[in-house]
Amino acid sequence: MNTIHAATTGISRFLDQSIRPLFDMHAQPRPIIDGGHLLRQLEQYARDGHLKFTTLFCTADIKNLYTMLPQDESLEILEEFLREHHYEKVQGISIQVILQLAHLVLKETVFVDGNKFYRQIIGGAMGSPLTLTLANIFMWKWEKNAICGAIGQHEIYGRYIDDIFFTSNEPKTKIEAVMTKANDFHPNIKLEANIGSCVSFLDLLINNKNGILSTSVHHKPAAEPCVVPFISDHPRHVFSNIIQAALLRAVRYSSTFDIFEKERRAIRLTLLYNVYPFRYIDTHFRKFFGRSLSKSSMIPFIANENQFLVMRNTLLPKLTVKERETQHRIAAARLSKETKDTNDKEKMTTITTISRQNKPNKFTNTLFLHYTHEQRLHTLKRDIHKIYSEIFHNALSMDLRLIVGHRNHRNTGHELIQKRPHRNILKPTPLPNTIKKKPERRIVN
Repeated sequence: MNTIHAATTGISRFLDQSIRPLFDMHAQPRPIIDGGHLLRQLEQYARDGHLKFTTLFCTADIKNLYTMLPQDESLEILEEFLREHHYEKVQGISIQVILQLAHLVLKETVFVDGNKFYRQIIGGAMGSPLTLTLANIFMWKWEKNAICGAIGQHEIYGRYIDDIFFTSNEPKTKIEAVMTKANDFHPNIKLEANIGSCVSFLDLLINNKNGILSTSVHHKPAAEPCVVPFISDHPRHVFSNIIQAALLRAVRYSSTFDIFEKERRAIRLTLLYNVYPFRYIDTHFRKFFGRSLSKSSMIPFIANENQFLVMRNTLLPKLTVKERETQHRIAAARLSKETKDTNDKEKMTTITTISRQNKPNKFTNTLFLHYTHEQRLHTLKRDIHKIYSEIFHNALSMDLRLIVGHRNHRNTGHELIQKRPHRNILKPTPLPNTIKKKPERRIVN
């Protein structure tokens, strides 16, 4: 179901923007944001001496979390979460109104198939922003009662939406008993667990080699060596971003130089398989390594273990995009809470009228020109700027700043998904007792 333009999408987005920062700020234990976030926890865990040769890793996947989310119980847990952290209002809106809006989003997810209307009665819509936040809050209550109490104090526990990861120095049989008990805690929550010294979580492969932590990039067995082909109709920056992101992940996730070299060769072969030119690959490899290595280095490539460790120690502590977004949400939520508390303590004795100041429009003297991106038009932006400067040289229009941008082609989803049902289905059907009968025609001889 595509709910991007559904009737409740705006409400769902508003609730998500209001409640998710509160969950990010108060949730204990902290959710796992991405593979880099987990990797830093694991390395700290090893430095603190908690990683032993007997340490086991456990990963568990929750079956069909979104579609098995109980709606009424989720709303009750949402209220419990807000009240437990002393929120009577969220952005000036009372909890009762918040719950009514959330009820509307969950209960009014409808779609049309043929000539029939369907309404979702279990779970939340996949495209609805509030669904993820509700699932996280529901799991906050479940994991607090089902798992966290059975894990040691110094162990790592984290969850990424419906994927769970934790460490344990207990025997495998005891860990299996914990997972069995967790499976019986709620009828809608069922786990598929994997316990061992080597596991994969998200895109990270974690291995305990006799008390030494070894990590690398995880590739699923069924994954094909495919990225966006170089001959595809995409803007140029897409291809360079693919190379930079793959190399950055390889440096962060590889615990040794040999593991990194193996991943670097795999990246290069994947790019060649997708018709990336040799010169283009070498140029962007040099660009990536040249930014991270010292300027005194003659060749901008990693040549030994020491250079790799220096580069990895520089890049690994840096926050990823998702981590920065989460921190910004938490900071904004804390600032809003502190401002509200300060305003509540101060009693206003006078009424001050503040005139609204309109922000200056920075696009006043700007001319925008958009075109649909195609490979044959890759020089169009440069050509338009050249023609504009030649034709309108020393004219009044040169005071305007010309910005030429591109739009991508409509994808398959936009072409195939019908946003609204047929007009005849949307017309209300009159009730049987309100249908006017036509007068009978009598034939008189």
